[in-house]
Amino acid sequence: MESGVGAAGIDENQSSGGFFSEWSNGVSRKYQYLLDKSTPHVLRRWIGFGFVAVIYMIRVYFLQGFYIISYGLGIYILNLLIAFLSPQVDPEIQDITGDDGPTLPTRGSDEFRPFVRRLPEFKFWYSITKAFCIAFVMTFFSAFDVPVFWPILLFYWLVLFFLTMKRQILHMIKYRYVPFSLGKQRYTGKKVVTDDTSS
Repeated sequence: MESGVGAAGIDENQSSGGFFSEWSNGVSRKYQYLLDKSTPHVLRRWIGFGFVAVIYMIRVYFLQGFYIISYGLGIYILNLLIAFLSPQVDPEIQDITGDDGPTLPTRGSDEFRPFVRRLPEFKFWYSITKAFCIAFVMTFFSAFDVPVFWPILLFYWLVLFFLTMKRQILHMIKYRYVPFSLGKQRYTGKKVVTDDTSS
């Protein structure tokens, strides 16, 4: 009998690879199922994210280190926030290219079109939660604890945040859009005033 072949004639290396592949596919399907089930529960998802973020901040506070990881996390969050606040089709690029695709309504008489984000809320939540989890795991490895003077990183991040948000707000004003859609405005008819003079 050749080595590596079992009694049933099945290659043991192949069967163990198949088992691992099946197991990882099963875990992946369960994980995707849980993500799909969590989609409509917006408040619960964000509460869970807040819990993860607080745990990360407490860990960094007590370790008094890993500021470079926190800085990188802050830059990534800023990038996600800008994508979350931006429209899917940027009107500035649309003006340059002359593309006549869907546009944002600019007058009150325009048809209602909900704000379509470049980064949808679920993907924003998923990316930011995953980033905090990865940063949390990185705090267990001393190789990532680069000694830096954290007030400079904090000051630089705040300057970057304010400049980026100023540019984003000016973009919103210039192209007249609000990144939050509360749904189509509904009008109620005139209220009928009843006159109870008979009593």
